Amino acid sequence: MLTILGFVMIATFLVLIMMKKMTPMGALVLIPALFCVLVGKGAHLGDYVIKGVGDLAPTAAMLMFAIIYFGVMIDVGLFDPIVRLILRFCKADPMRVVVGTAVLAAIVSLDGDGSTTFMITVSAMVPLYRRLKMSLVVMTGVAAMANGVMNTLPWGGPTARAAAALKLDASDIFVPMIPALACGLVFVFALAYGLGLRERKRLGTLTLEEVTAEPETVLVGAGSGTGRGAKGRTGKKATGGAGGGTDAEAPAGGAVDGAEEHQTLDPNRATLRPKLYWFNAALTIALLTMMIREDLPIPVLFLLGAAIALTVNFPSVADQKARVAAHSENVVNVAGMVFAAAVFTGVLTGTGMVEHMARWLVDGVPDGMGPHMGLVTGILSIPLTYFMSNDGFYFGIVPILAEAGAAHGVEPVEIARASLVGQALHMSSPLVPAVYVLVGMAKVEFGDHTRFVVKWAALTSLVVLGAGLLFGII
Repeated sequence: MLTILGFVMIATFLVLIMMKKMTPMGALVLIPALFCVLVGKGAHLGDYVIKGVGDLAPTAAMLMFAIIYFGVMIDVGLFDPIVRLILRFCKADPMRVVVGTAVLAAIVSLDGDGSTTFMITVSAMVPLYRRLKMSLVVMTGVAAMANGVMNTLPWGGPTARAAAALKLDASDIFVPMIPALACGLVFVFALAYGLGLRERKRLGTLTLEEVTAEPETVLVGAGSGTGRGAKGRTGKKATGGAGGGTDAEAPAGGAVDGAEEHQTLDPNRATLRPKLYWFNAALTIALLTMMIREDLPIPVLFLLGAAIALTVNFPSVADQKARVAAHSENVVNVAGMVFAAAVFTGVLTGTGMVEHMARWLVDGVPDGMGPHMGLVTGILSIPLTYFMSNDGFYFGIVPILAEAGAAHGVEPVEIARASLVGQALHMSSPLVPAVYVLVGMAKVEFGDHTRFVVKWAALTSLVVLGAGLLFGII
């Protein structure tokens, strides 16, 4: 019964948010509370929620101060050179913009932290997407998939968890998987190219006459597109409509907040601190280096980093308050979503639903598949890492799969490698706090992001699995 109710609870949640019948925050809280009562454990709801909140509190703190830190770095102009470089490469061509998003997300993902990746990627790319009226769900989807593949780095989390759970060396797991993961990343780039061509066909090719030279960049329609929302040579906004944008994803690139866009692109904004550029760059590099080395817990690092960045760049208390207030909306939204997700995970784990669901899936593997437990693990990792936290999957399920594989002569390291397959989809899971940073900063509905990304991310995971089988890694 717990197995059925667990699947029904997850399905109900996904359907309601994808159909926009409930907000993600409301669904994350109310649906598990209802199902907790249905399984007869309503009296323990408080305990489950408090346990879930306690588990995710460090993550919420990390995200709060990380948003403030990177928000300040954006304000003071640390990433302006990156934006200018990307703009020059993209040349207002939607195809280049989408490919540039994938490349940037993959490069920034080298720091091993999804939240950092999404903050930098969205900050650099969202002004251009809005300026060109491109679909923002394409941006969030491509960024999430690129980060998901790169999330398998030994310091990214999943590989370390798999190594700890099965008492293996992380390098023995990751290094042989590099060719398969490289194929997954190439597929993401190819997918970005295809999605970019689709956006180009929908919008037409635009050209930037001036790249970040002025706060209001001039766009000129070219090619077959209508250049919707573009500016003509007179500098007046065009009144073009949908521009043939019939794609389901198109509305997500909807209305542009002119004030916000202007502030993001304005090369003369009052918050710039050019004299402190190298200090801010050194502080950011030191912060990311210490994070990778695990010198201090990540929440502590970002707390200290945010305090230093605010104090040095904005000595005035009034200016510091203004900067915190400027980013408070993102802080509240993301922290709220994390604590709401704590209710969902707390109930799912506390009632035993997630354990029953996982064991049902494992027990459903036919005996004849025993010698192919690597393949089985890879396939199961796709849905399981979407519906479970990485901790739950790697410490609760992977040891069971390794045990089943060992009985048929399958090495634990093969199971560990196969367990990494589902990470491309995992990064868009409603249980991953970083995804709320992504959709929150991009101002994309979580349901729209989910509806768009699930199919492509699952396909990316299957490409990694297929490459692993082809190369004899799994």
